[in-house]
Amino acid sequence: MPSSLHLLAYLLAGISGGLLALRTGIPAAPLAGALLGAGLLSMSGKLEPANWPAGTRTALEIGIGTVIGTGLTATAFSELKQLWRPALLITLTLVMTGLVVGLWCSRLLGMDPLIALLGAAPGGISGMSLVGAEFGVGAAVAALHAVRLITVLLVLPLAVRLLLGHGDIPPPAS
Repeated sequence: MPSSLHLLAYLLAGISGGLLALRTGIPAAPLAGALLGAGLLSMSGKLEPANWPAGTRTALEIGIGTVIGTGLTATAFSELKQLWRPALLITLTLVMTGLVVGLWCSRLLGMDPLIALLGAAPGGISGMSLVGAEFGVGAAVAALHAVRLITVLLVLPLAVRLLLGHGDIPPPAS
């Protein structure tokens, strides 16, 4: 099958997974579903690994950055004026915990230290996968973050309901 048809197959798998996941109501369902759809196709071994055209990754990084950037509104900035202390504490704690867990995984489980550190980092799957790709370990980092992300998306809403008594979780924003 020509390379362009491979890319189309991966895109269709990602779109299908993302659309199916929308029906679950879990937070970030399209991202998790697209990841699973394209990832399962890739792991099946039925197609060659995707070779995206030059500049595709840069365009996607710009797109992801733009989507995240549009969420940084004046309201978010004014809230940060009140929340800078918790934001700093949470950030430092997560970075330090990620470093400790990454080093432990490397030493105790014999993982490549680079994969362990990037896989245990507190960043999102898209950002950390892109950083991992810069170091040549993007697929392994993406796999670790995918497991973490899907677990968090499934477990955290249940934990919020149980611990805080919120029976209704609002539907995901479109």
